Amino acid sequence: MKKLLLGAALTLASMAASAASLEVYKSPTCGCCIKWVEHMRENGFDVKVHETHNLQPIKEKAGLRAGLGSCHTAFIDGYTIEGHVPAKEVKRLLEERPEAVGLTVPAMPIGSPGMEMGDRQDPYEVLLFDEKGTEVYAQY
Repeated sequence: MKKLLLGAALTLASMAASAASLEVYKSPTCGCCIKWVEHMRENGFDVKVHETHNLQPIKEKAGLRAGLGSCHTAFIDGYTIEGHVPAKEVKRLLEERPEAVGLTVPAMPIGSPGMEMGDRQDPYEVLLFDEKGTEVYAQY
């Protein structure tokens, strides 16, 4: 019985750890991607980085339509995270578990995580997206 309980506890611990694991695909030369990865790690995410010179197949796998893309693509617990999405919104997504493909911050807005430039803060939106369209998930 103890072995069964220990096995169940280890399985649950493994599932919890994998749920927080963020797989990031980025260009080896992108500095803002590195800063976004640091932002995610500082906010408690276990981040695994995969560098590639061709992100197009990754973006296609992620289900991104034209106009939703940015410089890096990540996957976590069945969701796609595209671009400079704040860690706070990724945590919210994982708590709420909406039916969606994931979150995106299209382009590379100044002031988003990884795109800091002093005091400059351009307004931007975090979009929740699926195969049918998008909706605003958060505004900054």
